[in-house]
Amino acid sequence: MARELAISLYLFVFKCVFFFFNLLPLKEDKTTFVISFGDNSQYVLEEMQKHNISSEIILLCKGNSINKFKHYQGMKTIPFETLCILSWIKSVYHLATSRHVLIDNYFGFLASVQFKANVECIQLWHASGALKKFGLEDESIKNRSKRANKRFLQVYRNFHKVIVGSDVMADVFIKSFNLKDGNILRTGIPRTDFFYNEEAKQTVLEKLISKYPELRGKKVILYAPTYREDELNNFSLRLDVEKMQRELGNEYILMLRLHPVVQKNLLNFKIANGFLYDFSSDKYEINDLLIAADILITDYSSIPFEYSLLRRPMIFFTYDLKEYKKKRGVLTEFEQNLPGPIVEHTDEIIELIKQNSFDLNVVDYYAEQWNKYSTGESSANLICYMFTNKSAIIPFKMS
Repeated sequence: MARELAISLYLFVFKCVFFFFNLLPLKEDKTTFVISFGDNSQYVLEEMQKHNISSEIILLCKGNSINKFKHYQGMKTIPFETLCILSWIKSVYHLATSRHVLIDNYFGFLASVQFKANVECIQLWHASGALKKFGLEDESIKNRSKRANKRFLQVYRNFHKVIVGSDVMADVFIKSFNLKDGNILRTGIPRTDFFYNEEAKQTVLEKLISKYPELRGKKVILYAPTYREDELNNFSLRLDVEKMQRELGNEYILMLRLHPVVQKNLLNFKIANGFLYDFSSDKYEINDLLIAADILITDYSSIPFEYSLLRRPMIFFTYDLKEYKKKRGVLTEFEQNLPGPIVEHTDEIIELIKQNSFDLNVVDYYAEQWNKYSTGESSANLICYMFTNKSAIIPFKMS
């Protein structure tokens, strides 16, 4: 109850301040990004710079995402934090006076704003696909209050456009955010452009190996489980790392990628020296780790959609599938539509790796199904839509 009251008060204040700034003239050449992850925003920004797009660019950054954009020139970077009053006021001003607003997550403030008629808010989202339910499809919605559910719908109402990499994901967004097909922008996902750039991939790999020469000549296993709220302060690694090292020998290295906010018990990581490496810090880009990985182990994360573009093996370590289905929910026929085997125990993982029991034809099909529009020109397609021709999505060309 107290939390709902606090949220309502915050949104009321936001609405009043936004209303005041909304009386000011709209700046047709201003583009504002609201960022919590930053990957897609980075690629869009670089495409705008590449083609000398004439636009005042504002970056409103949540949390540590601001670190991604410190080296960018010719744009304003502002911490979008409630307790930084001056920065917060500036942020609301830019949101109210921008022609384009690009966001990459669910932002509650959208429930309290009414953009002008010719403003377009574009949802870049932070995942290329979905295995777990979210939005209105999330099983936890049953535990929310009517006021909370109404607020969620008000937020989704301001997703004027949502970018997608596939028709499959378009259907997911339509159901999850209560959208129509006209809200869907089939440009592809900007950050997937990286996987079509051979030079960029090679540079990333060489940089990682120069910093961690232990990776050279080894087969790299990447374990990247999804973020679980109930493990935020009490994470326990379910993999038997010591057994993996003993059974797989010196041929392999295991890279661990957890959500940066998860508080890990470091005692879990003192075993397996020379085998287990923790890359959970947000200073490591997930795309960089995917390039280095020969095998991916995950569960309900969205990482497989990008990784499938590399046509490499995946294992789905869903040790809590029954419980997860009840608490959060997964997409229909989850088990039948994965590009790799499902396992519950470390022994199964070890056996799969030893036997190299993977069907890469399934991975190929998965990549094509979920990345239909992500073909290496997604950033250019979005820039084309925003600044040139809204009637068609074609690669941006400069005369």
